[in-house]
Amino acid sequence: MTRLGQSSELPDTRRLVWHFVTVTFNSARDLRRHWPAVNLPPHSRWTVVDNASTDDSVEIARQLGATVISLPANVGFGAANNIGARSVQSQFIAFVNPDIEVVGSALDELAQNFEIDPGAVVAPQLLNVDRTPQPSGRNLPTLSSKIFNRLPGAESRDYQITANPGERRYISWAIGAAIAMTAETFDEIPWDDRFFVYYEDSDLGLRAWRSGHAVVLDGRVRWVHGWARETFRFNLAAWRLEVASMTKFYLRYPHLLLPVVFARLFHPERARIGRVVASEEAQA
Repeated sequence: MTRLGQSSELPDTRRLVWHFVTVTFNSARDLRRHWPAVNLPPHSRWTVVDNASTDDSVEIARQLGATVISLPANVGFGAANNIGARSVQSQFIAFVNPDIEVVGSALDELAQNFEIDPGAVVAPQLLNVDRTPQPSGRNLPTLSSKIFNRLPGAESRDYQITANPGERRYISWAIGAAIAMTAETFDEIPWDDRFFVYYEDSDLGLRAWRSGHAVVLDGRVRWVHGWARETFRFNLAAWRLEVASMTKFYLRYPHLLLPVVFARLFHPERARIGRVVASEEAQA
Protein backbone atom coordinates (compact mmCIF):
# COMPACT_ATOMS: atom_id res chain seq x y z
CA MET A 1 0.00 0.00 0.00
CA THR A 2 1.11 3.55 -0.73
CA ARG A 3 2.20 5.67 2.17
CA LEU A 4 1.13 9.29 2.34
CA GLY A 5 3.54 12.14 1.88
CA GLN A 6 6.87 12.40 0.13
CA SER A 7 9.00 11.04 2.92
CA SER A 8 8.89 7.93 5.07
CA GLU A 9 9.81 10.08 8.08
CA LEU A 10 7.16 11.58 10.30
CA PRO A 11 6.85 15.35 9.77
CA ASP A 12 8.37 17.74 12.28
CA THR A 13 5.23 18.69 14.22
CA ARG A 14 6.77 22.07 15.06
CA ARG A 15 6.51 22.97 11.36
CA LEU A 16 3.20 21.36 10.46
CA VAL A 17 1.22 23.33 7.91
CA TRP A 18 -1.67 20.91 7.28
CA HIS A 19 -3.11 18.44 9.75
CA PHE A 20 -5.63 15.99 8.28
CA VAL A 21 -7.96 14.32 10.77
CA THR A 22 -10.01 11.27 9.82
CA VAL A 23 -12.46 9.49 12.10
CA THR A 24 -12.92 5.79 11.40
CA PHE A 25 -15.42 3.22 12.56
CA ASN A 26 -15.18 -0.06 10.69
CA SER A 27 -13.84 1.94 7.74
CA ALA A 28 -11.19 -0.43 6.40
CA ARG A 29 -12.97 -0.81 3.06
CA ASP A 30 -13.15 2.95 2.50
CA LEU A 31 -9.52 3.45 3.51
CA ARG A 32 -8.38 0.77 1.06
CA ARG A 33 -10.45 2.26 -1.74
CA HIS A 34 -9.84 5.99 -1.36
CA TRP A 35 -6.52 6.64 0.40
CA PRO A 36 -3.74 4.64 -1.29
CA ALA A 37 -3.37 7.19 -4.12
CA VAL A 38 -3.38 10.23 -1.81
CA ASN A 39 -0.04 12.04 -1.71
CA LEU A 40 0.15 14.75 0.92
CA PRO A 41 2.88 17.42 0.76
CA PRO A 42 5.77 17.81 3.21
CA HIS A 43 5.00 19.41 6.57
CA SER A 44 1.63 17.71 6.77
CA ARG A 45 0.33 14.92 8.95
CA TRP A 46 -2.59 12.53 8.71
CA THR A 47 -4.13 11.46 12.00
CA VAL A 48 -6.73 8.72 12.10
CA VAL A 49 -8.88 8.57 15.23
CA ASP A 50 -10.44 5.14 15.39
CA ASN A 51 -13.72 4.77 17.29
CA ALA A 52 -13.16 1.20 18.50
CA SER A 53 -13.50 -0.49 15.11
CA THR A 54 -13.92 -4.25 15.01
CA ASP A 55 -12.42 -4.57 11.51
CA ASP A 56 -8.81 -3.83 10.49
CA SER A 57 -9.23 -0.05 10.13
CA VAL A 58 -6.34 0.64 12.51
CA GLU A 59 -3.94 -1.69 10.73
CA ILE A 60 -4.85 -0.34 7.28
CA ALA A 61 -4.51 3.28 8.42
CA ARG A 62 -1.05 2.60 9.81
CA GLN A 63 0.00 0.82 6.63
CA LEU A 64 -1.13 3.88 4.67
CA GLY A 65 1.04 6.17 6.77
CA ALA A 66 -1.40 7.62 9.28
CA THR A 67 -0.67 8.38 12.89
CA VAL A 68 -3.41 6.40 14.63
CA ILE A 69 -5.20 7.23 17.87
CA SER A 70 -7.07 4.08 18.80
CA LEU A 71 -9.91 4.78 21.22
CA PRO A 72 -11.22 2.08 23.57
CA ALA A 73 -14.84 3.06 22.89
CA ASN A 74 -16.86 4.85 20.22
CA VAL A 75 -17.07 8.45 21.44
CA GLY A 76 -18.83 9.77 18.34
CA PHE A 77 -17.82 11.75 15.27
CA GLY A 78 -17.45 15.23 16.74
CA ALA A 79 -15.62 14.14 19.88
CA ALA A 80 -13.18 12.02 17.87
CA ASN A 81 -12.52 14.93 15.49
CA ASN A 82 -11.71 17.14 18.46
CA ILE A 83 -9.34 14.54 19.91
CA GLY A 84 -7.49 14.27 16.62
CA ALA A 85 -7.28 18.02 16.03
CA ARG A 86 -5.90 18.64 19.51
CA SER A 87 -3.27 15.91 19.26
CA VAL A 88 -0.77 18.14 17.46
CA GLN A 89 -0.24 21.80 16.57
CA SER A 90 -0.58 22.92 12.95
CA GLN A 91 -1.44 25.96 10.90
CA PHE A 92 -4.47 24.48 9.13
CA ILE A 93 -6.76 21.57 10.01
CA ALA A 94 -8.80 19.56 7.51
CA PHE A 95 -11.39 17.09 8.77
CA VAL A 96 -11.79 14.44 6.07
CA ASN A 97 -13.82 11.25 6.07
CA PRO A 98 -12.28 7.88 5.17
CA ASP A 99 -14.20 7.91 1.86
CA ILE A 100 -12.62 11.20 0.69
CA GLU A 101 -9.85 11.32 -1.92
CA VAL A 102 -7.71 14.30 -0.94
CA VAL A 103 -5.88 16.02 -3.80
CA GLY A 104 -2.64 17.26 -2.29
CA SER A 105 -1.88 19.55 -5.24
CA ALA A 106 -5.04 21.57 -4.49
CA LEU A 107 -4.04 22.49 -0.95
CA ASP A 108 -2.48 25.82 -1.97
CA GLU A 109 -5.81 26.91 -3.42
CA LEU A 110 -7.61 25.71 -0.30
CA ALA A 111 -5.18 27.69 1.87
CA GLN A 112 -5.79 30.84 -0.18
CA ASN A 113 -9.18 31.04 1.49
CA PHE A 114 -7.46 31.72 4.79
CA GLU A 115 -5.38 34.50 3.27
CA ILE A 116 -8.59 36.18 2.10
CA ASP A 117 -10.47 35.46 5.33
CA PRO A 118 -8.38 33.89 8.13
CA GLY A 119 -11.48 32.89 10.08
CA ALA A 120 -13.38 31.20 7.27
CA VAL A 121 -14.67 27.64 7.48
CA VAL A 122 -14.06 26.15 4.03
CA ALA A 123 -15.25 23.03 2.25
CA PRO A 124 -14.02 21.68 -1.08
CA GLN A 125 -16.58 20.97 -3.76
CA LEU A 126 -17.13 17.23 -3.46
CA LEU A 127 -17.64 14.98 -6.45
CA ASN A 128 -19.33 11.64 -6.85
CA VAL A 129 -17.20 8.72 -7.95
CA ASP A 130 -18.28 9.41 -11.56
CA ARG A 131 -16.91 12.98 -11.13
CA THR A 132 -20.32 14.65 -11.20
CA PRO A 133 -20.77 17.44 -8.62
CA GLN A 134 -22.11 16.42 -5.24
CA PRO A 135 -24.28 18.96 -3.40
CA SER A 136 -21.89 19.33 -0.48
CA GLY A 137 -23.03 22.83 0.47
CA ARG A 138 -26.36 23.60 2.10
CA ASN A 139 -28.73 26.48 2.77
CA LEU A 140 -30.35 27.04 6.18
CA PRO A 141 -31.10 23.68 7.83
CA THR A 142 -34.79 24.22 8.56
CA LEU A 143 -36.76 21.10 9.34
CA SER A 144 -38.87 21.55 6.22
CA SER A 145 -35.75 21.90 4.04
CA LYS A 146 -34.28 18.72 5.46
CA ILE A 147 -37.50 16.82 4.85
CA PHE A 148 -37.88 18.07 1.27
CA ASN A 149 -34.23 17.22 0.65
CA ARG A 150 -35.10 13.54 1.00
CA LEU A 151 -37.85 13.76 -1.61
CA PRO A 152 -37.58 13.51 -5.42
CA GLY A 153 -36.59 16.77 -7.08
CA ALA A 154 -34.42 17.96 -4.18
CA GLU A 155 -31.73 19.14 -6.58
CA SER A 156 -34.15 21.67 -8.09
CA ARG A 157 -34.62 23.50 -4.79
CA ASP A 158 -32.21 26.07 -3.35
CA TYR A 159 -31.30 23.98 -0.30
CA GLN A 160 -28.52 22.11 -2.07
CA ILE A 161 -25.58 24.28 -3.15
CA THR A 162 -22.71 23.43 -5.47
CA ALA A 163 -19.81 25.60 -6.64
CA ASN A 164 -18.68 25.57 -10.25
CA PRO A 165 -14.98 25.27 -11.12
CA GLY A 166 -13.23 28.54 -10.38
CA GLU A 167 -15.87 30.00 -8.08
CA ARG A 168 -16.44 30.19 -4.35
CA ARG A 169 -19.90 30.33 -2.84
CA TYR A 170 -21.20 31.23 0.58
CA ILE A 171 -23.13 28.43 2.25
CA SER A 172 -24.93 28.02 5.54
CA TRP A 173 -23.08 24.79 6.29
CA ALA A 174 -21.15 22.02 4.59
CA ILE A 175 -21.60 18.30 5.00
CA GLY A 176 -18.99 17.09 7.49
CA ALA A 177 -17.16 14.82 5.08
CA ALA A 178 -14.53 17.48 4.32
CA ILE A 179 -14.15 20.76 6.19
CA ALA A 180 -11.05 22.91 6.70
CA MET A 181 -10.18 25.83 8.95
CA THR A 182 -7.24 27.43 10.71
CA ALA A 183 -6.18 26.12 14.09
CA GLU A 184 -7.27 29.41 15.65
CA THR A 185 -10.77 29.05 14.25
CA PHE A 186 -10.97 25.46 15.50
CA ASP A 187 -9.98 26.62 18.98
CA GLU A 188 -12.91 29.04 18.89
CA ILE A 189 -15.52 26.71 17.37
CA PRO A 190 -14.58 23.05 17.86
CA TRP A 191 -17.05 20.32 17.01
CA ASP A 192 -19.84 19.99 19.58
CA ASP A 193 -19.36 16.50 20.98
CA ARG A 194 -22.91 16.43 22.31
CA PHE A 195 -23.88 15.33 18.80
CA PHE A 196 -22.78 11.71 18.59
CA VAL A 197 -23.26 11.65 14.82
CA TYR A 198 -25.45 13.64 12.37
CA TYR A 199 -26.32 17.35 12.63
CA GLU A 200 -22.91 18.23 14.06
CA ASP A 201 -21.98 19.72 10.68
CA SER A 202 -25.17 21.81 10.51
CA ASP A 203 -24.44 23.06 14.02
CA LEU A 204 -20.82 23.88 13.16
CA GLY A 205 -21.87 26.02 10.21
CA LEU A 206 -24.45 27.96 12.21
CA ARG A 207 -22.01 28.55 15.07
CA ALA A 208 -19.38 29.71 12.59
CA TRP A 209 -21.67 32.37 11.13
CA ARG A 210 -22.80 33.45 14.61
CA SER A 211 -19.16 33.84 15.62
CA GLY A 212 -18.39 36.01 12.61
CA HIS A 213 -16.79 33.31 10.44
CA ALA A 214 -18.00 32.95 6.87
CA VAL A 215 -18.64 29.43 5.57
CA VAL A 216 -17.45 28.97 2.00
CA LEU A 217 -17.68 26.21 -0.60
CA ASP A 218 -14.60 26.33 -2.84
CA GLY A 219 -15.33 25.07 -6.36
CA ARG A 220 -11.66 25.35 -7.31
CA VAL A 221 -10.88 22.41 -5.00
CA ARG A 222 -12.72 19.28 -6.09
CA TRP A 223 -12.34 16.02 -4.16
CA VAL A 224 -14.09 12.71 -4.76
CA HIS A 225 -16.41 11.54 -1.99
CA GLY A 226 -17.64 7.95 -2.08
CA TRP A 227 -20.82 8.85 -0.26
CA ALA A 228 -23.02 6.05 1.10
CA ARG A 229 -25.12 7.57 3.86
CA GLU A 230 -26.89 4.93 5.92
CA THR A 231 -30.11 6.91 6.36
CA PHE A 232 -30.68 7.01 2.59
CA ARG A 233 -31.86 3.44 3.00
CA PHE A 234 -33.67 1.91 5.93
CA ASN A 235 -31.25 1.24 8.75
CA LEU A 236 -32.89 1.27 12.16
CA ALA A 237 -29.69 1.95 14.12
CA ALA A 238 -28.73 4.86 11.86
CA TRP A 239 -32.19 6.36 12.03
CA ARG A 240 -32.20 6.17 15.83
CA LEU A 241 -28.95 8.11 15.90
CA GLU A 242 -30.29 10.66 13.41
CA VAL A 243 -33.49 11.24 15.36
CA ALA A 244 -31.54 11.69 18.61
CA SER A 245 -29.28 14.31 17.04
CA MET A 246 -32.19 15.96 15.22
CA THR A 247 -33.97 16.42 18.55
CA LYS A 248 -30.92 18.05 20.13
CA PHE A 249 -30.40 20.26 17.11
CA TYR A 250 -33.91 21.69 16.90
CA LEU A 251 -34.12 22.16 20.66
CA ARG A 252 -31.03 24.36 20.25
CA TYR A 253 -32.40 26.16 17.18
CA PRO A 254 -36.21 26.07 17.60
CA HIS A 255 -36.70 28.89 15.08
CA LEU A 256 -35.59 26.46 12.36
CA LEU A 257 -38.86 24.59 12.90
CA LEU A 258 -40.62 27.60 11.35
CA PRO A 259 -41.23 27.93 7.61
CA VAL A 260 -38.11 29.08 5.77
CA VAL A 261 -39.44 32.58 5.16
CA PHE A 262 -39.64 33.18 8.92
CA ALA A 263 -36.60 31.14 9.98
CA ARG A 264 -34.39 33.25 7.69
CA LEU A 265 -35.15 36.34 9.77
CA PHE A 266 -32.98 34.94 12.59
CA HIS A 267 -29.91 34.73 10.30
CA PRO A 268 -28.25 37.98 9.19
CA GLU A 269 -26.06 35.97 6.80
CA ARG A 270 -29.14 34.91 4.82
CA ALA A 271 -28.48 37.41 2.03
CA ARG A 272 -25.07 35.88 1.34
CA ILE A 273 -25.99 32.20 1.33
CA GLY A 274 -25.72 30.72 -2.15
CA ARG A 275 -24.06 33.77 -3.66
CA VAL A 276 -20.70 33.71 -5.39
CA VAL A 277 -17.96 35.41 -3.39
CA ALA A 278 -17.29 38.69 -5.19
CA SER A 279 -14.38 38.46 -7.62
CA GLU A 280 -12.69 41.49 -6.14
CA GLU A 281 -12.82 39.86 -2.70
CA ALA A 282 -11.41 36.60 -4.09
CA GLN A 283 -8.47 38.52 -5.53
CA ALA A 284 -7.77 40.54 -2.38
